Amino acid sequence: MHGVPRILAITNADAGGADERAAADAVEVLRTSAEVEVRGTTDAADLERVLASSDGRTVVVLGGDGSLHEVVTVLRARGWLADTVVGLVPLGTGNDFARGIGIPRAPADAARTLLTTAPRRLDLLVDDDGQVAVNAVHVGVGVDAAQEATQLKPRFGRLGYVLGASRAGFTSPGERLTVRVDGVVVADGRQRVLQVAVGNGRYVGGGVPLTPDAVADDGLVDVVVSFAVSKPRRAAYALRVRLGRHPRSHDVRQLRGREVVVEGRAFRCNVDGELVGPTRHRTWRVEPDAWTMLAPRPGVPGPAPVPVTASRAGPPPRPHRSAR
Repeated sequence: MHGVPRILAITNADAGGADERAAADAVEVLRTSAEVEVRGTTDAADLERVLASSDGRTVVVLGGDGSLHEVVTVLRARGWLADTVVGLVPLGTGNDFARGIGIPRAPADAARTLLTTAPRRLDLLVDDDGQVAVNAVHVGVGVDAAQEATQLKPRFGRLGYVLGASRAGFTSPGERLTVRVDGVVVADGRQRVLQVAVGNGRYVGGGVPLTPDAVADDGLVDVVVSFAVSKPRRAAYALRVRLGRHPRSHDVRQLRGREVVVEGRAFRCNVDGELVGPTRHRTWRVEPDAWTMLAPRPGVPGPAPVPVTASRAGPPPRPHRSAR
């Protein structure tokens, strides 16, 4: 089979039902034009053993954002990431990275896209402990929402994200955090912050455009800091964030940068859908062109965020009515 693409397809060995059927359909599509080996994994050690046998093949993840995160984590930790091409067939609940990067969410369509898409170099977020984030990190109300959604997802599926976010929006008081983007102070720890979002991808929580202008290969990370901590402002923020209009709010700051520092009392972080912490300090840095993925080229991006030039802390002043 000289010249035929070689693919190592990785699945969750414990998956069943609809996911198993969807994975089989995607593999069938891949096999129309490629030599495909399918390997199921159960834990990180199992995943590492499978990836060690990739032998230059394209590694296609049949799973969700969490599965993609795990594969990229192992590849980077073992020094294999730079030389491995990764593909994704989304089979998760949220599939937020696939959505943001332009991969079709229907598994068979995603498989067809993999067969016709050129490799694309993408950025990666890495924190001061060496842990990676492929899609997004957020602190504050998003962590509370994830905790709520964890209990609701088994019953409600993707709707569990929405219900969890709604419940958290009524109860989250915000946190006193210091936030710096490329050394610029965005929040100084004196005022409460409802949410800090650090996005390489655009979506979280099953399609919420938390960092709606993020581009995964521009060498920068998009940062959104919300100061909407009163109950009426939280309600307005929740509505606007669902529509991707929150960056235009007077109590939200949106910036781009290469390094983001968050400090405060013990806080937890949502990293690609997984909760980590608590911690008092975390720094995330962008590693440009860190890995290669079979992903469509982006369309025209939305309006550019405010450049990192402000020197004062706190929310920006309310814009003049004519400027809205």
